[in-house]
Amino acid sequence: MSPKKRQNDSETGKKNKKEKRGELAVINSDMRDQAVQKCMTDAWQRKESYSNGNIHLDCEPFPHCQITHFLQNESFVESLRAELLQLNFNSKSNDLYKFQQSDDLRERKEHHVSQIRSVIFGEFREWLSKVLQVDLEATVDMSCAKYEYTDVLLCHDDELEGRRVAFILYLVPPWDVNDGGTLDLFSTDEHCQPVTVVKSLLPCWNSLVFFEVSPISFHQVAEVLSEEKCRLSLSGWFHGPSLPRPSRYIEPPVPRHTHIPRDESLLFEWVNEMYLDPRYQARVQQEFEDNSEICLPSFLQEEKLRQVRSALQSSEIQWERRGRPNKRCYGCAVMQSFPTCVQECWELLSSEPFFILLSNLTGLSLHYLCINEDESEDGKSETENRDGEENTQAGGSSADVDASSAEKKDKGPPTCVGELRRWAHGDYTLLHDCVKREYALDLQLHMGCAGWKSEFGGFTSYIAHDEDEELLTVYPEDNSLALVYRDKDTLKFIKHINNNSSSHLSSQNTTAFYDFSFNYYE
Repeated sequence: MSPKKRQNDSETGKKNKKEKRGELAVINSDMRDQAVQKCMTDAWQRKESYSNGNIHLDCEPFPHCQITHFLQNESFVESLRAELLQLNFNSKSNDLYKFQQSDDLRERKEHHVSQIRSVIFGEFREWLSKVLQVDLEATVDMSCAKYEYTDVLLCHDDELEGRRVAFILYLVPPWDVNDGGTLDLFSTDEHCQPVTVVKSLLPCWNSLVFFEVSPISFHQVAEVLSEEKCRLSLSGWFHGPSLPRPSRYIEPPVPRHTHIPRDESLLFEWVNEMYLDPRYQARVQQEFEDNSEICLPSFLQEEKLRQVRSALQSSEIQWERRGRPNKRCYGCAVMQSFPTCVQECWELLSSEPFFILLSNLTGLSLHYLCINEDESEDGKSETENRDGEENTQAGGSSADVDASSAEKKDKGPPTCVGELRRWAHGDYTLLHDCVKREYALDLQLHMGCAGWKSEFGGFTSYIAHDEDEELLTVYPEDNSLALVYRDKDTLKFIKHINNNSSSHLSSQNTTAFYDFSFNYYE
């Protein structure tokens, strides 16, 4: 349908309904151009490969298309933007994003909002259904997002039941690549997992970007770096029959190891003597048992700390990027490149004396010499013995108790797994599905983060599974040993490190801070 030109009625100044529809026309002459139409058709030519379950596996970005000058009446677009800016916005922040969003626009009665809603879910949806050859539903699923300085939306695929096409209408001021806020599209590997950004789309005034929601539609909104500009947009999804998903990719487990045999003199060489005092250990253990977490400041002796800090800044260490972008992004040190003092610190945290020290500080059974006080001589806890007696008295069997004891014995010796991590601007970890959630003692020993502030990100958040409420936050603190006991229903992530951190790190003559991160299992 070709757009109708706006006609003025000098007597009444009124326009009929057809003319009002013409003001917002989106299918203009450019979109009838054969080259553009071919581009849009080509963009979805791969959708047949999804229908039979064969997933596209090369390094091309997923199909997308961009329409500039989506709405032809500039005064309407300006009024729409002004109307949207008057909405109430709620701050949203979790592991994946930080931005502001309005309430669902489904029920909004504002003139311009209702008009754009009817256009997008009316004639544009009908046109898009023909291009895709998919029956898109008339469901209204649209909201308004406002990204300001340091706001971000990290790598994800948008896939939820019924979502078929995602769209974004940009209502931004003149935008430059240095302002950040690009829509980044990722390539995928043979497991349909994101790899690298292969295309970045710059927000552009009155332009509409849309793409198919699929098993490879991984994308992100890059961090906004402009302190003056607001990245305002309307976005949502068209619903229809979902594409089949491949089997969920399961990452191979990281090998664990038992303690390294070392002499206890290692502790006296490295650890602040305060934490080796049995009376102080008892106080720490009591606090840990009460709260399931504790931070121990000034943990390493100063001379050892200076040596490790200096070595971490050297070019001797090789760093590899840990990804996949939909799960994590940070630097991980290659163990074979550890300088001597870094290797010794690693061995300290993996050593038998350190396992014993952790047992004394936490009350956990991380060494056979440290038996839990609640366990009786026959290896069963008082609770297990009592439950067994109650089951017998009730006429039941003690088989469940025996099975529980057997399971405990089958667990084997305490183990650990660890890595040395480097944290810089843009790094993060995300919540994601795990094959197995289990009890663990988390350890973080931070270095090079003196003066770190919470607004920089980089802190570790613990939350309950399937809930948004934060249970605990661990902030980076130089030479502080953070211990957290995590149960099966507790998840954690490290908040995206934003541009606020850059000036602070520069003032410290560095670009990153570091931590030794270990998990210990009873």
